[in-house]
Amino acid sequence: MGLFDDFNRFLETRLEEFLRSNPHLELQAIEEQLKEQEEDTLRLILDIQKQEKKLQAEILSAAQEIQRWNDRINKAKAAQRLDLAQAAQERQAALLRQGNQRWGQMQGCKERIEKAKELYRQIQVRRKEVRAKAAEAATRTTTKTEPNWDTKGWNQSSNYNSFNAADPLEEKFQHWEAQEELDQMKRNIGR
Repeated sequence: MGLFDDFNRFLETRLEEFLRSNPHLELQAIEEQLKEQEEDTLRLILDIQKQEKKLQAEILSAAQEIQRWNDRINKAKAAQRLDLAQAAQERQAALLRQGNQRWGQMQGCKERIEKAKELYRQIQVRRKEVRAKAAEAATRTTTKTEPNWDTKGWNQSSNYNSFNAADPLEEKFQHWEAQEELDQMKRNIGR
């Protein structure tokens, strides 16, 4: 495992050096991370809103049950059935506690939604700032007179499979390498 750890550290170091020497790419990577955080925050908001709706439905259902048991309490008292009235009052009290608990949970959901929305706004602002800095850095990079070979392929999408023999670049290199080998063989034979 030590070899893999060393190799992993080496790759991470090289990537960090590469990004430091190409700040516009580092900014693009940060912007991509912020975009993912933005999407995650939206999903979180939607999940919490679903929880809130569920709690609202449970509160409404509890309120209806409380009303039903209140009617039963009154009916039992009117019929002089104090044993039933007492049991109905206990049930109503349990439903009230449950309803209050759900109400507190719903209020907590509302607070979490507001905090998540604020986080979402902050991420959006930060992402716009990073996007502007990336555009500025990219403009500075493209105004250089010499091509930057390190970053030429970074922003290009790769539509080829690196293991595919039909890759045109791979074919060019194979042809060139084969030609080099032939030339070397000719030189060796000519001696």
